[in-house]
Amino acid sequence: MPWNTIKLNDGHTIPGIAYGTWKMGNGQGPIDQVEQALSVGFNHVDTAQSYRNEAEAGVAIRESGLARGEIFITTKYSGLDGLDIPTSIENSLKNLGVTYVDLYLIHGPQLALPDIPTAWKQMEDIKKQGLAKSIGVSNFGAAELEILLASAKVKPAANQILLHPYVYARQKSTVEFAAKHGILVEAYSSLTPITSLPGGPVDKPLYAIAERLKVTPDQVLLAWVKAKGAVVVTTSSKKSRLEGYLNAGDLQLSSDDIMALEEAGVRGAKQFAAKAYIRKLAVMALVGAFALRVSSYLGIGIL
Repeated sequence: MPWNTIKLNDGHTIPGIAYGTWKMGNGQGPIDQVEQALSVGFNHVDTAQSYRNEAEAGVAIRESGLARGEIFITTKYSGLDGLDIPTSIENSLKNLGVTYVDLYLIHGPQLALPDIPTAWKQMEDIKKQGLAKSIGVSNFGAAELEILLASAKVKPAANQILLHPYVYARQKSTVEFAAKHGILVEAYSSLTPITSLPGGPVDKPLYAIAERLKVTPDQVLLAWVKAKGAVVVTTSSKKSRLEGYLNAGDLQLSSDDIMALEEAGVRGAKQFAAKAYIRKLAVMALVGAFALRVSSYLGIGIL
């Protein structure tokens, strides 16, 4: 059942699975959901400035009864309200009700202002001050990581990225670059093939593997992420699913299983890209038709 604890490049350790608060909104809902996750055995909470529920996560953490050293907290600088990195980390700590976070990430390369080296220097200062034990990034590609490393005194400990079989081919260079430089990959939205893109090529091998191993498809996807050497960031409001996610920590996929999922992912990536393009054209056509009707009604022309 337990997921591995992974050693980061700065000597600190991180749990192999995290409970994420993205899309939860705020109020009592995220408090209850984080409390539930902690009660079933999660000990890593992943939130962000832009999720606007750091305070709720903090309430749940305090009410869990866990000591500060028993829980790993990740949050992210998202450029919210135009605030800079030093101000944002202080606000996040107040929201969470803690004196430090275990991992602080820049939420995307576009937020590294005025440029990546300058922003990363501020992150290094935060680590030096003890406000974050480890620092890293999110949604950085290999090119952005290379820019960062060129001037960094402290390597990013982690890079949190979108990762599932349908995007693995395009994320592979980033995953490999991170591995080469000792940067841990964290994977979010890894259950997308069954939650948002069901019916694609990944379904066949996924469900076949799940049936053979007597597990659920979501557990297979999480095991695939683990096989890539990445930390899982996932969520659910259902206690039974959370327990299943934790149980997936013991699941081992064969090399053939991994290859089958990735080969199906490549086929699906092309299909879904084509579908997305068709949807985009359809939306553009609808917008154009609507604009034409409006211009006709108002008696004006469209350039």
